[in-house]
Amino acid sequence: MKLRTLTLGLLSASAFAFAAQAESITIATVNNGDMVRMQTLTDDFTAKNPDIQLQWVTLEENVLRERVTTDIATKGGQYDVMTIGTYEVPIWAKQSWLLPLDKLGDDYDVKDIIPAIANGLSVDGKLYAAPFYGESSFVMYRKDLMEKAGLTMPDAPTWDFIKQAAEKMTDRASGVNGVCLRGKAGWGENMAFLTAMSNSFGARWFDENWKPQFDQPEWKNTLQFYVDLMKANGPEGASSNGFNENLALFQQGKCGMWIDATVAASFVSDPKNSTVADKVGYALAPDNGLGKRGNWLWAWSLAIPAGTQKADAAQKFVSWATSKDYLELVASKEGWANVPPGTRTSLYANPEYQKAAPFAKMTLDSINAADPTHPTVKPVPYVGVQFVAIPEFQGLGTTVGQLFSAALAGQTSVDDALKQAQDAATATMTEGGYIQ
Repeated sequence: MKLRTLTLGLLSASAFAFAAQAESITIATVNNGDMVRMQTLTDDFTAKNPDIQLQWVTLEENVLRERVTTDIATKGGQYDVMTIGTYEVPIWAKQSWLLPLDKLGDDYDVKDIIPAIANGLSVDGKLYAAPFYGESSFVMYRKDLMEKAGLTMPDAPTWDFIKQAAEKMTDRASGVNGVCLRGKAGWGENMAFLTAMSNSFGARWFDENWKPQFDQPEWKNTLQFYVDLMKANGPEGASSNGFNENLALFQQGKCGMWIDATVAASFVSDPKNSTVADKVGYALAPDNGLGKRGNWLWAWSLAIPAGTQKADAAQKFVSWATSKDYLELVASKEGWANVPPGTRTSLYANPEYQKAAPFAKMTLDSINAADPTHPTVKPVPYVGVQFVAIPEFQGLGTTVGQLFSAALAGQTSVDDALKQAQDAATATMTEGGYIQ
């Protein structure tokens, strides 16, 4: 009995010593389904890395942005791994707020990351955040209504075709709108859509010298086309509709076409929630023949702040969570349909994933059609497809979004909305020292 007690005592002391030696890292993340699932699977990580303990801070998106921005700007060191978006990465990397991810391991295979996603998370050829999942945007449409209209959706439609199809598919007596598009004001709502759309019209937020461009004909053509299309063939109250509202309309069979995030494909094709699940087709976002499509690019990614004292342990976690092995782990536990999408080329070559996700190829093609380093037809001094990667954009983008939403609602004219946008952008860029 004394020997057993002594042995247990030694084991307890050993365990205590190990716990004291284990390095604890704190991970700040967003409370979406993929990230919550990741937390349930971390036993796999700790089994492979018993000397690293994980502490989680899980927050809603707006609170997460506020806290990680404050922490990283002050180099507070509260977090060792941060979940951030494509918007923040180039801004923070240029401020030297992020560490380059150059110790992800020999078997990580950085080259397997989809190039368009990797480019948006890199500065001067160095990766500063590893993508957990990525998305673009594309056309989701009702195949039955398209056939009834006597039309065939091309894989790569033009805006003129979208307008023609919307006119023929609109049936207000039956509650069917030809097209549903974002109208709710916000830099991440209507301006995500309209900025991406404007790229295909040859527009840009700023010229090479940071002069705002809302007084140019390309923006007039973009906004006028959008407002006319939505007034003639969009849902009532469209200026209040964002992603969630349009998703509900499409699932209820009230939209002939919807141009939005590729991640929505799994929702509109789910027979548990969508009344048109077996009738949905997919196509690339529209263009005008100028070499740019009206689709955006986004990724939720894991990055390591420069203020951390535990960079090596943090990189081990980032490597695990964004690796090919992690995708296999999710598939083994949850099925291929639940694997985080839009990050690795190899996923889209996987026959099992292709079978589980019939929209996989079009998603990859949409992501590949976006280039955050060359987002516009004419040259620009910024990166970002549906946003401009400067700190001032969040505020300015929301202001412009409010003006354009008002134009859609008929509260102001297209010309007045553009004039006010030009004035607001000029004041912001002058105050920021971009222009004199």
